[in-house]
Amino acid sequence: MKFKALAFVAFAAAALSAPASAHHSFAMFDAEKNVTLTGTVKEFEWTNPHSWLRVMVDDQATGKPMQWAVEMGSPAQQAQRGWKPDSVRPGDKVSVTIHPLKDGSRGGQFLSAVLPNGQTLSNPGRRPGAD
Repeated sequence: MKFKALAFVAFAAAALSAPASAHHSFAMFDAEKNVTLTGTVKEFEWTNPHSWLRVMVDDQATGKPMQWAVEMGSPAQQAQRGWKPDSVRPGDKVSVTIHPLKDGSRGGQFLSAVLPNGQTLSNPGRRPGAD
């Protein structure tokens, strides 16, 4: 009886942990396009499972600032690439290159950024313009 109970618990634990190891697809981003945004940092979220950089960019049609959400890797991945929790602060001017969202929403997958101090940080293996 103990063996059946233990086997059931092991099976249940394995079945329930499978979704936790799953990760979303990057199919929502257009890997065929690169877009460079220049604007002002609104917020930098140093959080798991993904860091986020929110940048206010002047809309070409209206001239009004519009928020763009840039999805980055985890804090551990970003730290390996040179990022720190205080690499950018609200109000900093930055230039960010992304793969834009396919649906045209204001967002994308992080490729690289030029920080206020002139430093460029990027994802290894994802060079801007290397399509």
